[in-house]
Amino acid sequence: MSIDLGKMPKLGFGLMRLPTKNGVIEHERVCDMVDRYMKAGMNYFDTAYVYHGGKSEVAAREALVKRYPRDSFMIATKLPAWEIHKAEDVERIFNEQLERAGVDYFDFYLLHSIEDGGNYDTYVKYDCFDWCMQRKAEGKIKHFGFSFHGSPELLREIVDQHPEVEFVQIQLNYLDLTNPVVRSGELYEILAERGIPIIIMEPVRGGMLANMPPETEAKFKARQPEKSVASWALRFVGSLPGVMTILSGMSTEDQMNDNIGTFTDFEPLAEDEKTIIEEVAAELLSVPQIGCTACKYCVDGCPMKIIIPDVFRTINTLRRYPDDWRSKNFYSGLVSRSGKASDCINCGQCERVCPQHLPIPELMQEAAEILDK
Repeated sequence: MSIDLGKMPKLGFGLMRLPTKNGVIEHERVCDMVDRYMKAGMNYFDTAYVYHGGKSEVAAREALVKRYPRDSFMIATKLPAWEIHKAEDVERIFNEQLERAGVDYFDFYLLHSIEDGGNYDTYVKYDCFDWCMQRKAEGKIKHFGFSFHGSPELLREIVDQHPEVEFVQIQLNYLDLTNPVVRSGELYEILAERGIPIIIMEPVRGGMLANMPPETEAKFKARQPEKSVASWALRFVGSLPGVMTILSGMSTEDQMNDNIGTFTDFEPLAEDEKTIIEEVAAELLSVPQIGCTACKYCVDGCPMKIIIPDVFRTINTLRRYPDDWRSKNFYSGLVSRSGKASDCINCGQCERVCPQHLPIPELMQEAAEILDK
């Protein structure tokens, strides 16, 4: 059963950055956001075994599965290589996911974060491609694919060896198009050439492309004064051929409303708008930034309880605005409830799970020198 792209909503609801209070997902707010999204005629929900410390799939059950007919929505989740230590773990995790989400099947099932080395080797070792096809034959998976953070060379090898793969999820935005580490422009071309449907993650790069210096933002506002800066990033990826769904990890009602507005009566980029985006990308890339997308994969396993993405957010802000006192105040509040940069013990746990392949311990040392003097 092939994917009917005509039935796929352009905007997918990513359940990785749900609203929380004191570390607990705010159920009523999530229900309200699900309702707004569904009312807009959109119905693709993306979760994973590890999101929100294992609570995201449960949130999907409570806010979506229990409240809407099963055939009215599509739910995607992912198998995490780093949780697989023996063959039996694959089936155990999958059954746990079905129970957490309260479903009998997943519409879309992904091998999570394939990359060169570790994760891919694990999926091969435990025959996860074949295992997923067996679950598909049983009707427990409707569509099979993977999310990808590796090299173009590996992507080409996998999709050519595995024609059973129905879709691939990649990180793509106008800042990473030519990024020499992410190489998302090359990844996109490989999939587009083969006609493989593409799911886009990090279209706003963890919020980086929603918050910009005033002089940069002015370039967008001069052309589309009523549109948000984030909408430009979403329209960029939404204008690309072959894109199946664009995921946004919406954590506030305002983000939800703005994104729904962008994809209701969607307007592809005009040629002059593409030129503006090229100018903005060049401007942003001229200021070195830590390429963190705030996925928080690094946070749960940190023995020192450091909220690493927020540390990097502080450093990135200071790189753009060296004299901004608010960044230091933000960091002071951060360390009042978590570890500080200088607490890093260089264990490397964070680096092993980082989809962006950042040298996190090295960056934490730099952050400590700036923030913990």
